[in-house]
Amino acid sequence: MAALRDVPSLLAQAELIRESLAKSQIITDNMVEILGSFDHRLSSLETAMRPTQVRTHAFRVAHGNLDKTLKAAEAILTQFDVSRQVENKIIQGPRGDYNGYMAAVDELQRNIEFLSYNRSFKSSDNALDNARSLFSRAMGKLEEEFRQLLIQTSKQVEPARLLEALPNSTKPSGGSQPEMGDLASSNNSPADMTNLKSSHPGSNMEGERKLALTLPVLIAPRMIPQLKEMAQRIVGAGHHQQCVKIYKEIRASSLEQSLRKLGVERLTKEDVQKMQWEVLEGKIGNWIQFMRISIKLLFVAERKICDQIFQQLDPYRERCFAEVAESGFIVLLSSGDAIAKSKKSPEKLFVLLDMYETMCDLLPEIEIIFSGDPSAGIRETASGLTKRLSQTAQETFNDFLEAVEKDATKTPVLDGTVHPLTSYVINYVKFLFEMIPLVLHSYQATVKQLFEEDENVDKSSSQLATATRKILQVLQNNLDGKSKQYKDPALTQLFLMNNMHYIVRSVRRSEAKDLLGDDWVQRHRRIVQQHATTYQRTAWGKALQYLSGQGLSSSSGGSTGLTGNADSGGMSRAVIKERFKNFNLLFEELHQKQTQWTIPDSELREAVRLAIAEVLLPAYRNFLRRYSSILDNGKNPQKYMKYSPEDLERLLGEFFEGKFKGDQRR
Repeated sequence: MAALRDVPSLLAQAELIRESLAKSQIITDNMVEILGSFDHRLSSLETAMRPTQVRTHAFRVAHGNLDKTLKAAEAILTQFDVSRQVENKIIQGPRGDYNGYMAAVDELQRNIEFLSYNRSFKSSDNALDNARSLFSRAMGKLEEEFRQLLIQTSKQVEPARLLEALPNSTKPSGGSQPEMGDLASSNNSPADMTNLKSSHPGSNMEGERKLALTLPVLIAPRMIPQLKEMAQRIVGAGHHQQCVKIYKEIRASSLEQSLRKLGVERLTKEDVQKMQWEVLEGKIGNWIQFMRISIKLLFVAERKICDQIFQQLDPYRERCFAEVAESGFIVLLSSGDAIAKSKKSPEKLFVLLDMYETMCDLLPEIEIIFSGDPSAGIRETASGLTKRLSQTAQETFNDFLEAVEKDATKTPVLDGTVHPLTSYVINYVKFLFEMIPLVLHSYQATVKQLFEEDENVDKSSSQLATATRKILQVLQNNLDGKSKQYKDPALTQLFLMNNMHYIVRSVRRSEAKDLLGDDWVQRHRRIVQQHATTYQRTAWGKALQYLSGQGLSSSSGGSTGLTGNADSGGMSRAVIKERFKNFNLLFEELHQKQTQWTIPDSELREAVRLAIAEVLLPAYRNFLRRYSSILDNGKNPQKYMKYSPEDLERLLGEFFEGKFKGDQRR
């Protein structure tokens, strides 16, 4: 019922809404009509104003273009004026205001680039010519400043500083070795060749490689950046030839002066040929030191500053270093080459091995330091010198063997002692064992060639053992020939015993023992004993015959009394007297000669004396015991029995001391 009461009200509201919508439609239609009329009038206005808009846009575009043209013209005019703006700075040079000068150079270079790309402007050619002329002048001043700065900052290195900086640097030994001819005619033992070890460059190679070296200061470090900047500007401007020329001229001169102060000199083959051995030995020792100092210090330092100054300026960096270093390094290499090509002599073997080892040690560093293409000639020269030293050492070694084999000294050593040739050769062997192992491991092919080892043998120890056996065998053959010069066969055996004992003792006390082996040592010790036994039999055989009982029985029978010819036992007193007399004369003769003979080794000397005493003294005592009573009853028995066994033992103690007659009288 309530819902029905609300219907009239709802209908009234709906009618009101319908009327409102009708009025809204009328308003909308009116607004559309008005807007349509306004749009028509606006369109007519735009049509009327279009020419004015076009002219305004054109004006704006023209104004913008004019502004751009004015700015471009202003920039061009500014570029035309750059030469005038920087001219004073260029004329003043870099000395007064370096940074300002370099900025002016940069500005001028940009000006040239601008004008080069804008050649269509009037008067641009004139401006470009002026700029280029001024830039050339600027480069000239910069090159001169580069030169002066290099001169002022380049330092010559004092030799003392270089020697201090190189580890284990020692002065070359002044010792000298006599020539083969001198050895053959001298009774004095030669100077010990091992004195060269003090100057041996490779004595501490491994430690040296591990130790960082302090490079010498060639140019003050604070000046390197400025020199680098100058080099970059000069090379960048296309003046690379002038830059390389200036750098090479100054630095090469400084390097050569440092080398001269160190003592480096150019040796020719003729210079080497004229030198006495002692002088040449010193020169070679110096050369070895100079090579090591130059490569490990001077050239490394030179390479370092060249790399810093010409950083990122290849290929001029490599070219500069090669031209700076070439002259000084070639002086060193040519001197080494002159030594290698000079007349060969046996004593040069060891210094050649010194030089060879030095070059082998330095070659890897040379390859690194002189790694660029411009330095290819230097690397080849260094490698060629190393090969030449190896070849010369091989030839010298062969000449040494031939010299030992053919050494034909006519005058023997009078006292039968160790021959100078023996000590000379043994010193060679000792030095070989000190020198060769240092290079065997890395250079087996060269050493194999040096010692002419069989190609099937590839062990370095076998190579060295073969060489050593060859040397010692040649020596033994020569000594056998020399021993035949003695007229006294006992002295022949004493000479051979002395020399063979010296050889064996030297081998046993050196590294050669392990290489040659115990069999070699024992075999040659037996040879020493054989010579000693033969000496004893040769020298004392007749004396022992006098002391034997053989031939002492009387054939006449019966006794003739104290003044007769036989004793009661049928023993001939005259024969006994004769035996004592002959023994005394022979012993005195042996004493006179053999006290002048020499056994230089004290142990061997005592052993030989003891061996004589062990045979002679018992025989003499037995002879006295058996036959002295026969002479005791006669006149002057002391005339025949001059020596007691103790006298003989004392006199035997004077044998082999090398005492000549004058010494004995004193």
